[in-house]
Amino acid sequence: MFFDRKPAHPAPQVDLANLKISDARVGDTLSVAGAAGVAEDLSDIDFTVDRCDWYEAGSKRWTVLSGAWRDRRVYLEVHNEDTTEVVGNFDNRKITLDELGLNEDDLAEIDSRQNPADFFDFEGKFWLWRFSREMGVFSEGAGTGRGFYCWQFHEQDGQRYLSVRKFEGEPFTGSIWVRVEPTDITVFRGK
Repeated sequence: MFFDRKPAHPAPQVDLANLKISDARVGDTLSVAGAAGVAEDLSDIDFTVDRCDWYEAGSKRWTVLSGAWRDRRVYLEVHNEDTTEVVGNFDNRKITLDELGLNEDDLAEIDSRQNPADFFDFEGKFWLWRFSREMGVFSEGAGTGRGFYCWQFHEQDGQRYLSVRKFEGEPFTGSIWVRVEPTDITVFRGK
């Protein structure tokens, strides 16, 4: 006997005209309106996502979407918990500890204290410690992830974040991220 089986719950249809950044995937094109004044000509930052990495720290998980824009790689870090929060790295600058005016011992002391009052001065701004902890990153298609240690600082009275990362066998590198309103990002479905 033959039965025509229909799925108990049909797959939800995605509204392609109203995709959110949390819907984005490899192959999609993202447009970041104004991108916090990063583009010298104040144009939008438009790029096709060619890489999606998953990060985790303890029970928290988030994604980082990246692609090429003009002559640099740009990144959007997307946190989807109670609300969607997004930060972007659009200048692709790798900052050394020397440039930050810090050394490995300074970071070790900050980490051991875990004190939100800790800060340092960089580019005429105070950067307040937010957290430091071990993290993991997993790339699409890779069988295993990589661990690293991260220190995160927030610009006092600003919208920027400074992330200092240390992978085993590699130098410390810092990068500046800026808060992006999720509503300022348009997602165009790719393939």
